[in-house]
Amino acid sequence: MFIRNTWYVAAFADEIAPGKQVGRKYLGESVVLFRTESGEIAALEDRCSHRAMPLSAGHVEGEIIRCCYHGVEFDKRGACTRIPNQGRIPAAANVRSYPVVEKDHLIWIWMGEAEAADPTTIIDTPEHDDPRWTWKEFNFSVKSNWQLIIDNIMDLTHVPYIHARTIGGNPEQHYNADTKVDFDGRKVTLIRHMPNSVPPRSYIDAGGFKGRVDRWQEVRFEPARGMTLRVNAGGCDAGTGAYEGKRDHGFMLANNHFVTPETETTSHYLWTICTTAPKETGVPDVLFSQFYDTITEDEVTLEAQQARIDEAPDRKFVGIASDGAVNQARRLLEGLHDAEVGGREVAA
Repeated sequence: MFIRNTWYVAAFADEIAPGKQVGRKYLGESVVLFRTESGEIAALEDRCSHRAMPLSAGHVEGEIIRCCYHGVEFDKRGACTRIPNQGRIPAAANVRSYPVVEKDHLIWIWMGEAEAADPTTIIDTPEHDDPRWTWKEFNFSVKSNWQLIIDNIMDLTHVPYIHARTIGGNPEQHYNADTKVDFDGRKVTLIRHMPNSVPPRSYIDAGGFKGRVDRWQEVRFEPARGMTLRVNAGGCDAGTGAYEGKRDHGFMLANNHFVTPETETTSHYLWTICTTAPKETGVPDVLFSQFYDTITEDEVTLEAQQARIDEAPDRKFVGIASDGAVNQARRLLEGLHDAEVGGREVAA
């Protein structure tokens, strides 16, 4: 199942320099992303209309991309602008272009109906341009279905088990967390509070805690504004007002998880880790390294799941009590998909 009429992160902006291109597959379709020498970003189907040569194997020159096979050229809109030794250019020589938007150091792509693409609906990631935050980007290729990645973030009770050496903590504290799931038909919000917790190693390194802390984990998933999960987390010394909004004296981090299907069983998993810990303390670098290890642990888990699913793809999952947010997220995605398949307009 793919949802086409929404925004996906195709790449980080700094992955594609002026005059360069990269070929990737999104939702089963091969796409070439390129940046013209004037700095504009473009996305075309990665197939020359002449003899199906991948355009990503070609060259960007000025404002066009040139096929490396016979030199046929295309502009950022997919219009064929030149065929060597031929004056007339048939309309059939044009290739499909995809709406793309550069925002918050991310390149967003719309794989559905171009006329439905509204850049104003794209979710904000303000930490990327806020000087109070330090952040780092990562891009993983994961051999798993994209919905498994979303499931993984929407059910954080896996954290003490999969991530015992990094951000984990005590399993009982996670399962006994004060948990609330809100679903308003457009977004799913998961809020988890773990008061008077023993801080995990990453929190001690980042926040310098000497005793117990009040932890929070807040996940927001609103796929009509982009296939993104925003996770705000952190901790303060226990009893100092974290749950009343007094958090500036503690440790805060934000994880942005950008999930883009490649095929039914492989995904692009782009994410950023952002922290308010001062860069000069060295804490952000330690934190980035630990969260790289954390997401790597997730990658191993997701790929192991997919391998077993591939062995018996029709076998159903058995639900447990902690699946509340996962079930609501799947319900939301199924509704968006059914609206597309049924030919109804999907509100952005």
